[in-house]
Amino acid sequence: MITTDILIIGAGPTGLFTVFEAGLLKLKCHLIDALPQAGGQCSEIYPKKPIYDIPAYPEILAGDLTDKLLEQCKQFEPGFTLGERAETIEKQEDGTFVVTTNKGTKHQAPVVAIAGGLGSFEPRKPLISNISSFEDKGVEYIIKDPEIYRDKKVVIAGGGDSALDWSIFLSDVASEVTLIHRRSEFRGHLDSVDKVQELKNQGKIKLITPAEVINIVGHHKLEAVVVKESKDKHIDKEYDIECDHFIPLFGLSPKLGPIANWGLEIEKNAIVVNNALDYQTNIPGIFAIGDVNTYPGKLKLILCGFHEATLMCQAAYKIINPGKRYVLKYTTVAGVNGFDGTRKEAPKAVVKTIE
Repeated sequence: MITTDILIIGAGPTGLFTVFEAGLLKLKCHLIDALPQAGGQCSEIYPKKPIYDIPAYPEILAGDLTDKLLEQCKQFEPGFTLGERAETIEKQEDGTFVVTTNKGTKHQAPVVAIAGGLGSFEPRKPLISNISSFEDKGVEYIIKDPEIYRDKKVVIAGGGDSALDWSIFLSDVASEVTLIHRRSEFRGHLDSVDKVQELKNQGKIKLITPAEVINIVGHHKLEAVVVKESKDKHIDKEYDIECDHFIPLFGLSPKLGPIANWGLEIEKNAIVVNNALDYQTNIPGIFAIGDVNTYPGKLKLILCGFHEATLMCQAAYKIINPGKRYVLKYTTVAGVNGFDGTRKEAPKAVVKTIE
């Protein structure tokens, strides 16, 4: 049995920052994640994707953000159970929780923080009959390493932030970038839309709207995509675009997985929390922070997850140390290791990785 103060479900950015905030309160953390490494989507799906809204970083790659967060929290010696999925949860007579993974590993803690991001997920695929035949043969739904597109012809489909951001990024990598969207309007940030328009004017991005990819052409690998472009309400034009890669970026279909069976209040595939207090769920002692939760005015941003983790840790301290008063001290005054507070002794961090 692995015991700790705060058991964190999910080792993405929000979960990792929780370790730091809990460490300032002398609380020990252990993290469970189904992925074989820490970092969540940032390390698994888009480690080379630039992020622009992290304070003090005008631009930082998702993988580098993970590295920085791991460096920041390692002084508090968190434990990790990686490559295992949190399967069941049971409340004990003493008020603590026991979470068991799909491989039978048991964890016990008085506080559970669900920081599972979007949960388990799979990409939304376009309705193209032969697309599965070209997966890993020129069709990718996730960009992990932009260098594979160096000096290649790339067609991107989509109208959200991912499609816009990757079109901008790959305009300096690929020999040719074509962005296709079925509408003339985009759903992404306005500055990204303006940047794509600017790159189009410079001839660095080909923009085709309203249009969609309706077929894929190739023998043993992708050679071209068939595009149907709506010239007006009554005329559609179909033609081929030669390319080496086709990347449909239509988002992810998130699923909570086994957590959905834990008795938590769920709304639109997200866990309802009390944001007026501490992001606690309908079950006392279980919190949900980051993209996995929902409340009025919720924004699914990494920096919002950081804020939620900070307030959650304050509430966790009160649960773990009932009656013990905590006085907030600034790190600029107390440093990182100069915080007073008490906690129940937890065993040295245990690391369990996938074999």
